[in-house]
Amino acid sequence: MGNAQAPAWPAPRLPGSSMMALRRRRPRLLLFLLLLLVPLLRCRVLAVELTSVNTQPVVQEFQRADLSCIISSTKTPSPRIEWKKIVGKDTTYVYYDNKMQGDWGNRAQLQGRTSLVIHNVTRADKGIYRCEVVAPDDVNIGAEINVNLTVHVKPVAPKCRVPPSVPVGKSATLHCQEKEGFPEPTYSWYRNADSLPSDSRSNPKFQNSSFSVNSKTGTLIFTEVHKGDTGRYYCIATNNVGSAKCEEQQMEVYDLNIAGIIGGVLVVLAVLLLTTVGICCAYRKGFFVNNKQNGNSYKTPSKPDGVNYICTDEEGDFRHKSSFVI
Repeated sequence: MGNAQAPAWPAPRLPGSSMMALRRRRPRLLLFLLLLLVPLLRCRVLAVELTSVNTQPVVQEFQRADLSCIISSTKTPSPRIEWKKIVGKDTTYVYYDNKMQGDWGNRAQLQGRTSLVIHNVTRADKGIYRCEVVAPDDVNIGAEINVNLTVHVKPVAPKCRVPPSVPVGKSATLHCQEKEGFPEPTYSWYRNADSLPSDSRSNPKFQNSSFSVNSKTGTLIFTEVHKGDTGRYYCIATNNVGSAKCEEQQMEVYDLNIAGIIGGVLVVLAVLLLTTVGICCAYRKGFFVNNKQNGNSYKTPSKPDGVNYICTDEEGDFRHKSSFVI
């Protein structure tokens, strides 16, 4: 028996005519595939293309902004470069005809071949900037890319409104607002240099108070003030660029003098009553009655010169006679 080996099966062979046909078709197949790829490769090589390191740059006000625009492929040795700023429907040139336009000439320049650098950025510079490249020697002669610039602004001193005095047990609202900072700031309130929590109930130090702080709107609301709420208040507005503080303002919490208020009301009522009685008495005594003219109060008019009056039997009947002296 020994080491018996399994019989080897012969590999299948194609007929000679089939092999020859396959060998003849192979060059044609390769040529066909190459013809399909040539247009794609031609467009890839001959079309100008742009890329950017960062299409959403964020900078602080008064700092430098780098707007990246890179030509990744082109056949044109000296393509035309343009930069435009787009605000809504308005478009203005930043770089055109190989030079900066307008006030951009004092604080902007091209870096490398196509990127734009803006120095001393202000909040007015935020917006969309478009890099446009025209390459006449390429099949697709034009390409563009947008870069959206965001400028963060530090808050300015907020405006605070603090009531100067509030009676015990009444509600009170303190306001703090800032409109220059970007992103919009958050607000925090302080009393006598102590930071106030968002809710007085969350801190045992303020358990005798009843207030809440809204960090988004900047309002400090007391539902019911107590004597311990008297103090100097101020607010701080903060964003990721910086912070700003308003001036301290004093708020006094005073007790209501109920007895004094009642006494004052009684005094006013007494004065009104006495005034009314005095006017009635004066009216009864005739101080406010006008004397009407009657017959007894008639006075004889004075006689002009040269006229004599004769009294008749009837009272009040006068006739005159002429007595002119020439």
